[in-house]
Amino acid sequence: MKDGVKIVTIGGGSSYTPELVEGFIKRYDKLPVCELWLVDIEEGKHKLEIVGNLAKRMVDQAGVPMKIFTSLNRREALKDADFVTTQLRVGLLDARIKDERIPLSHGMLGQETNGAGGLFKGLRTIPVILDICKDMEELCKDAWLINFTNPVGMVTEAINRYSNQKKAIGLCNIPIGMQKAIAKQLNRPMEEVYVTFGGLNHMVFVTGVYVDGKNVIDEVIEGWGNQTVKNITGIEWNAGFIKQLGVIPCSYHRYYYMAKEYLEEAIEHYKVNGTRAEKVKKIEEELFKLYQDENLKVKPKQLEERGGAYYSDAACNLICSIYNDSRDIQVVNTVNCGVLDELEYNEVAEMNCIITKNGPIPVAVGKLPKAVKGLVQQIKSFEFAACEAAVTGDYDKALLAMMINPLVGSQKIAVQVLDELLEAHKEYLPQFFKNK
Repeated sequence: MKDGVKIVTIGGGSSYTPELVEGFIKRYDKLPVCELWLVDIEEGKHKLEIVGNLAKRMVDQAGVPMKIFTSLNRREALKDADFVTTQLRVGLLDARIKDERIPLSHGMLGQETNGAGGLFKGLRTIPVILDICKDMEELCKDAWLINFTNPVGMVTEAINRYSNQKKAIGLCNIPIGMQKAIAKQLNRPMEEVYVTFGGLNHMVFVTGVYVDGKNVIDEVIEGWGNQTVKNITGIEWNAGFIKQLGVIPCSYHRYYYMAKEYLEEAIEHYKVNGTRAEKVKKIEEELFKLYQDENLKVKPKQLEERGGAYYSDAACNLICSIYNDSRDIQVVNTVNCGVLDELEYNEVAEMNCIITKNGPIPVAVGKLPKAVKGLVQQIKSFEFAACEAAVTGDYDKALLAMMINPLVGSQKIAVQVLDELLEAHKEYLPQFFKNK
């Protein structure tokens, strides 16, 4: 019997890990983590060592009895775990660079979780996540899987459809970032502002904003403009458009509603400054230089420049709430259970849920307007097709996923980009080459 909680983080050599460690340290009284296992693969060994040593210094500095283990053996780490978090990147940042550069070279948007790039990140990631689910079924069958590996919605849908792992939750930092922005706009503390979200991961809408018992979403919409995240530049929303929409779109909706502007900007960056992935790679190099400093014993401020701030904090919060059966409300990716009319009962949605020891219970979040219903359903059909392609390795299913994505828009270019990305990622997509 363990004296506390065992947590395993797969992708432990990630630059995000110090935020995760900080989150567990500050919640130690409520969430007594006795063992934190940071797991990575051989290619990530050097980063894992650096992050693992920083994590140990952070724990020592905080004076909490949390043991940090680093391992390249996933199965060894998973045995008897209580929670497993996944923050992995199959093919590392070099794969993301290809996901962005190859589509852009054909005049198609290249982005980590949207369009062709998002498809290929899913194709590489889903088989690995499903293998982790099989290991968990054998080695820690009662553990919760908290996934914040992108594309979160697609990956969580694959877990739901193709594994026996029913204790799995997808998590994103976009809702918490939007809630912070809304509270700031209203000049109120976050705990006084209740925001309802409905939709899909990176396709989620704010459907209500409640303060002092009143829905003030119309007031928020009036002032909503240049709200964005680190990896998406902020072209302001047209006020009349948002007002007529009646819900607040997230930053990633700009890729769909402002597709031409974002494609033009991405192509210009691609030609002059390189892709977002190349910028991230430089930020990561700088972060790992910082992490190596033996005098560093806390999460460095510079980590916020990486994008994805609050991911790890949101994960710690979710784990803490499950462990304590807190029954507070958080925004997660889980099975719809009839809450959103726009999606089937058993499809994965991103929405407000009561967090219990038995998992998330979706709550009513309001109806999405007809104006966005079609786009949400189109992206869900894209996720379904992508999941099926990832599992089967069927070329035509991958082409179907590519063609029905609204950011593609060309059969000729879709085939070219699909072929080039398959070849570029051949090492990580054996399911597509098994009969060749």
